Amino acid sequence: MSEAIAAKRYADALFRLSEQKQATDQIEQQLRIVLEVFEGNKQLLPFLKHPKVSNDKKKQLIRETFHHFSKEVINTFLLLVDRHREELIPAIIGHYIDMENDAKGIAEAKVYTTRELSVEEKTQLSNVFAKKLNKSTLKIDNIVDPSIIGGVKLRIGNRIYDGTISGKLERIERNLVSAK
Repeated sequence: MSEAIAAKRYADALFRLSEQKQATDQIEQQLRIVLEVFEGNKQLLPFLKHPKVSNDKKKQLIRETFHHFSKEVINTFLLLVDRHREELIPAIIGHYIDMENDAKGIAEAKVYTTRELSVEEKTQLSNVFAKKLNKSTLKIDNIVDPSIIGGVKLRIGNRIYDGTISGKLERIERNLVSAK
């Protein structure tokens, strides 16, 4: 079974369990913290995947590190250790967050601009693009990128909406080259 399919299945099981316990928001918050821990500590995943480290030590690390988290989250990670699928943890978290967002009607977007957007501008972008995607809300992560010269570029899932000056210049250049 491919890792992507396995990660989706584990995420789906965790999501269904959290729905039964009516704790989807709580578990999402905990999983976001876990993701930050994995991103902030690049040695954690290699440690968990290392074949010379015993499963007992791996489980002890998980229990001690995430002792204040729900038993559903901890037990999922312990199960992954037992099945030697620790590398799936970040992917499972990503899929879980996607499921939670779908259930709430939320989409997440990375917005690239030359300067930090104001709250009002973020709200306007959110309203316009949420309607286009048939979502209730659009969570915006604003990334400042001076190379785009001006305008806005949005990445929502695998879709890109490019309204930047540099993007327009690239399209003009492609049209001129292909017209020759």
